[in-house]
Amino acid sequence: MDNKKLAIGVFDSGMGGISVLAELIKIMPNEKYIYYGDSKNAPYGVKTPSQVIELSKNICEFFIDKGVKAIVIACNTATSAAVKQLREIYDIPIIGMEPALKPAVEMNLDGKIVVMATEMTLKEKKFNELMKKYGQKSDIIKLPCPKLVELVESGIVDGVEVEKAVKECFTGIDINEISSIVLGCTHYIYLRESIRNVVGDRVYIIDGNEGTARHLKNILNSKDLLNDEEKREVYFDIYNSKNDRSIIELSKKLLKFSLEKLNCLNIQN
Repeated sequence: MDNKKLAIGVFDSGMGGISVLAELIKIMPNEKYIYYGDSKNAPYGVKTPSQVIELSKNICEFFIDKGVKAIVIACNTATSAAVKQLREIYDIPIIGMEPALKPAVEMNLDGKIVVMATEMTLKEKKFNELMKKYGQKSDIIKLPCPKLVELVESGIVDGVEVEKAVKECFTGIDINEISSIVLGCTHYIYLRESIRNVVGDRVYIIDGNEGTARHLKNILNSKDLLNDEEKREVYFDIYNSKNDRSIIELSKKLLKFSLEKLNCLNIQN
């Protein structure tokens, strides 16, 4: 089989990585995608690194059995804990996520940078290395927001409950001193408008989805693995460890929501 036509595996601790899948579809519409959400074990942010590594390995084995050509870890927590080990095990490209701290710092704005992420992401070596690199240039606030993941996993992405949870995250922080917010968890991207309602229009909100998608495209292109067969629709399969049809339908709803935001709705499965 032509390796170019093999699917790309994308996984997350639940449904947050659907937002990354949407960005991948926008940038590489000719590809086939397999998405795996591990909602049964969500959230990853409160687990130990060894637990996250084991869960991530199990999902990668699922993808290998499906015959994927690359894997995207659409989860900052799983990237922090497991990407190094996974790259040592598998000989296909494995792309991870990291909080978009670099572009936030390079904006050179006058004010503090808030990084919203899970506790594990903020504690792991990968993020601490980013802090060492950019912490001297900017005032960076680490802000763990575990409850927000649970809201998205329940299909709640807007409304009073979400805004209340976001406000609770910012307790003790002077919003007037913030210049930008880095969304260091893919789940939080669905809550962008609610976060905007809390912090106002003056604050920039940044995520790493587009950068991750473009990075994968560059790698596939360098390995002659990009699918150059133009298609009218993007084909994707969605799986979830809960094995519950309602979770699959919610995942599709979130994908449609994300694609609408990206002005990209030509999909089929």
